Amino acid sequence: MPLQQKLMEISSLTSKLLRKNFGRGPVSCFAFANYRFLVFYIRGFMSPLESTLLEHGNGDNVDISRSIVMNTVINQLKGILELEFEQDIASFYHDWNYSQNTGMITVEFENEITQIVDPNQGTNIEMKPLIDEVDRISILVQKKPEKTEAYFISPKIYLVKRDGILVRIEKALIAKGFEQTLMVTKDELEKSYLHRDGRFEEIFRDSVVDIFVDWDFNEDKSIICFVLK
Repeated sequence: MPLQQKLMEISSLTSKLLRKNFGRGPVSCFAFANYRFLVFYIRGFMSPLESTLLEHGNGDNVDISRSIVMNTVINQLKGILELEFEQDIASFYHDWNYSQNTGMITVEFENEITQIVDPNQGTNIEMKPLIDEVDRISILVQKKPEKTEAYFISPKIYLVKRDGILVRIEKALIAKGFEQTLMVTKDELEKSYLHRDGRFEEIFRDSVVDIFVDWDFNEDKSIICFVLK
């Protein structure tokens, strides 16, 4: 099956899984793939209850409830995607931008799932300034990652993967069972720095409409997803 057709079918399936588990499906869900990454960009996925909670300043509760339900969605999606791409999945990431009613699900496979598209095709964005800028922001918030890599996914989507990002106090909090609280706090803090202090529009030479961040605490990894206008 051609990759584009496969991505359309997987997008449709993911929308149905979200609708089944949340009682509401997104307005749109598009999938993009390159290297060993599969990225879903989701629009229009806010329930009336979530809107009410956000209006009353209960964004943390929305984060926590979505994470719980997303664990079910991920478990259902995992077997389907591994079968479809004939690759084991290393990590799942997801994040939401409530103010714009958008979201991201990123799947990292153990190996490449498609023929790699050269980032220099149709774009002349250099990856090193992007990596350096993410490292700079990471140092402001916590520490420099042990390893930082940047990936072109599509002309409008770029990923930055960080390994070795957690500091000792964060590891201790996770060991004590405060993983969810830490996730919500890191999400809010780090995104505020990325939006306020990052020079990403200068690097991309384009408007950045969304920045998503998520962590795999067990593996001490993080994904940042940039969506351009």
